[in-house]
Amino acid sequence: MQKGLLSVVAGNTPEIRGVGVEQLLRLSPRAVLLAVSIQGQEMGYQVVQRFLSSADASVREAAWGATGDPVVILRQDLMSLRRCSRLVHVVLALPGDVDVLPFLVELWRARVASGSLGDYYEPAPVVVGVEPSSFMVDVGCVHQAVQLWSGCEHGEALSPAEAAVRQVEAADVLLVPAPAGSDSEQASAAAALASQLNPRARLVTPPDIDGAGPELSASLVRAAPPGAEGEWQARLEPVTVPSTRYGAGRGVETVLWRARRPLHPGRLANALPTAMRGVVRGRGHLWLCSRPDSVVTWRSAGAHLELKEADRWLEPTDARAWQAASPQRRALASWFWDDYYGERRNEITLTGTSLDGPAIRSALDAALLTDAELSLGQEGWTTVPDPLLGSAGTQ
Repeated sequence: MQKGLLSVVAGNTPEIRGVGVEQLLRLSPRAVLLAVSIQGQEMGYQVVQRFLSSADASVREAAWGATGDPVVILRQDLMSLRRCSRLVHVVLALPGDVDVLPFLVELWRARVASGSLGDYYEPAPVVVGVEPSSFMVDVGCVHQAVQLWSGCEHGEALSPAEAAVRQVEAADVLLVPAPAGSDSEQASAAAALASQLNPRARLVTPPDIDGAGPELSASLVRAAPPGAEGEWQARLEPVTVPSTRYGAGRGVETVLWRARRPLHPGRLANALPTAMRGVVRGRGHLWLCSRPDSVVTWRSAGAHLELKEADRWLEPTDARAWQAASPQRRALASWFWDDYYGERRNEITLTGTSLDGPAIRSALDAALLTDAELSLGQEGWTTVPDPLLGSAGTQ
């Protein structure tokens, strides 16, 4: 059986998701649209509503719902469409409360009973629409909590800022409308910020939100390069390749900081006001002296910062951990390997407007262990008080 093509569209408003869907259907008029909404229940499973339509007369327009695991339900829908229809292109429109990358990883994960979705479909580039005014409000909002569907369940509580940047970071294509008039400044700023948050994505800016203007490239209705599923998983790992882009405009920039010695948690806490000044998004991993064997992830969105013990550093004798790591992480570990410290290192990227790179790097450098502290070894490091993670491991 010939594999079908699966396009995924997401966006921060229903209107901008509609723009993405409309553009893809212009490029592939006979594609099937499968639009989804997920409604949670206080007790029990969630309700997954689906709407199916196509310009092809062989596909009946339909709307129906089911109760259960959203990933399982959608996999069954997609497999049934491929088995029962000669059509080979499905456009899957996901709701705004989905954490796109982990959702896609779960959707494509092989199941014992039914095999992998990859036996039926090849993934097309992921299209994410960004409505500028809503996006700029969300990236500044850290005092509320939202939950996203990360696969089979609601994930942890996130700020609207974190949810907004995660969606942007999942895209292969960012669709940011560029309206004329008074909204053009805000749209330009949103496009520059979104592009800097996800430098690997292609930025497309049709002139208005109703989809008028240049269409998307025909390459968006062709299969993505091989290995897309593995890349999704790799981008969720605690140790990843940092992405930066130069010349995004509007004063938006990214500061990359690396260091090959442990951080003193107390001095790092003191450095945070300087390091996070003007930062919209921060990502990376830390090597804290108080937890020398743990990868501590740095995730910040707006003024909210989360530090979390997310994994263990790879050790040369731990074959199982090396096998479980993605090829990208194994390659990074080999590239940066130190004969004494192994994989351990600090690496974070901080993105914002008009950042003071030298001041940020100086503040973080000052939080590293001194030579005298370094000479104490791990037994001495672990006695250092940790005001950031404390004893719970997360703050």
